[in-house]
Amino acid sequence: MIPAHNEARVIGRLLDSLLEGPADDGTDIVVVCNGCTDDTARIAAERGPRVRVVEIPVPSKHAALRAGDDHALGFPRLYVDADVVLTGADVRALAEPLADDTSGILATAPERHLPLAGCAWRVRAYYRVWQRLPAVREGLFGRGVIAVSKAGHARIAALPPLMADDLAASLAFTAEERRVVDTARVVVHPPRTWRDLIKRRIRAMVSTAQVEEHRKPEQAPARTSTADLKAMLRKEPKLIPSVVVFASAAVVARRRGQKAIRERDFDTWLRDDSSRRN
Repeated sequence: MIPAHNEARVIGRLLDSLLEGPADDGTDIVVVCNGCTDDTARIAAERGPRVRVVEIPVPSKHAALRAGDDHALGFPRLYVDADVVLTGADVRALAEPLADDTSGILATAPERHLPLAGCAWRVRAYYRVWQRLPAVREGLFGRGVIAVSKAGHARIAALPPLMADDLAASLAFTAEERRVVDTARVVVHPPRTWRDLIKRRIRAMVSTAQVEEHRKPEQAPARTSTADLKAMLRKEPKLIPSVVVFASAAVVARRRGQKAIRERDFDTWLRDDSSRRN
């Protein structure tokens, strides 16, 4: 299932990748165009009968996910952001652990690949640190893809509407219940400019604050700790310049996000369009 709000630039890229391979693999693709004012629905429909397009008037990812659930067929079920790239083979790899009812695995996600070549140097420095954080390596968030079994779906369907839906979904499962599948890979296009990175970090900071309000006491903290950065530097001292950039981004995002948190503005979505350039 793919929730899509004005994703005409990138929806074709994702769908073409998903549709590679055998046409009879049973994959059912539902694109939920929510509040679109561009050609997202038309572009998706042009991909043929293997893609079903649902349109709703409200621009809401939460509403799109619920509408998609009403139209989706069976389990395992994948939720895929429109701006990533995933293949049909990756879908099958993510579904495999969920098909075994005795495994205890309720949710899976792919390894992430961030093509940083076209990004500003500070963006590359930031992600050099971010990708090494334990929570980032082990969690299901920040990948634009999560697959769930029927039992896993029941777990995330009970969550309230949250801006950081992928972080909340990751925290809904214990380490034993979730798995990052190393035979599946998703391409996540990072922001290209420092300005767009800060937009993402403000959004992440505000949405993390919202998630923490709903986090259960037994769940792991949603934020990166100073201890994680210190442990990283002890292991790789050469990362000091990158950690400085990472910390700077955190400080700037914290300062700019405080107003939204104080006003409980958990609806304003700071969109990064630089990562949507083909």
